[in-house]
Amino acid sequence: MDFGFAIAIFNRLMELQNQIRETLGFLRNAIPEPCPKIAVVLGSGLRALVDALDERFVVEVSEIPHWPVPSVRGHEGRLVFGKIGKIPTFVLQGRVHFYEGFSIQEVVFPIRVLGKMDVKSLVLTNAAGGLNPDFTPGDLMIITDHINFMFQNPLIGIRDSSLGVRFPDMSQPYDREYIALAETVGRDLDVPLRKGVLMATPGPSYETAAEIRMMRQLGADAVCMSTIPEVIAGVQMGLRMLGVSCITNLATGLSERELSHDEVEITARRVEEGFVAFIKEIVVRISEKRKMVR
Repeated sequence: MDFGFAIAIFNRLMELQNQIRETLGFLRNAIPEPCPKIAVVLGSGLRALVDALDERFVVEVSEIPHWPVPSVRGHEGRLVFGKIGKIPTFVLQGRVHFYEGFSIQEVVFPIRVLGKMDVKSLVLTNAAGGLNPDFTPGDLMIITDHINFMFQNPLIGIRDSSLGVRFPDMSQPYDREYIALAETVGRDLDVPLRKGVLMATPGPSYETAAEIRMMRQLGADAVCMSTIPEVIAGVQMGLRMLGVSCITNLATGLSERELSHDEVEITARRVEEGFVAFIKEIVVRISEKRKMVR
């Protein structure tokens, strides 16, 4: 290996480690103890969960060293500490996307920091377009698997053994126990649920009708522009994850409506009451399950 190239790789590795270290130092001084073991990432328009937290403590991500700041409407850019019942919980109110011009490493930086903060369970939500003709806007879909059509992987490049293994197994990126738990919560709360495969594209343009037909033939039930890179980074770090998509619109060719971000936010607001109750109960039951394991 060229000596100069090796030095450049080493310097990039040290830069990432230093950024994570500085971010952790800031957050550990800012966030009240005890540090949560569970975190929730909120997708477009799904902000109402924050209002349901007790003892809220809000940190604007623009104040956090090295933390990427969202630029998309519906992603407020806040890391919120609060409690659901008695359970300390992180809620990331808004994420950044690859299409905003961030590198894929920057996109997953918050997940890596949360993992280093000793978060063990991660609930990832998003707004997604429905590909399955049985779906309707407002449905909640439990993600069972995914197809990465972003053609970006956050594990490419520098190997940092402190973040996990180089070749993580992706046979169960979404925790099967958590999927079963979510189905039980849906029945108990009378929240109708779908299950399906999520596909992610880089965006920000919506897909053509031909692309949607291709995605459906490949086995996808919904499509988004986020989440999957975060899941890959979470798998590497050993996090247990549950993914929930809010089907905010039907994809191109499945509806007469013209697609827009406004429709995404309107649908998310329409379902927010059931969504909040569903996610809160999931957090409670995941916490109870963790206590039983100890």
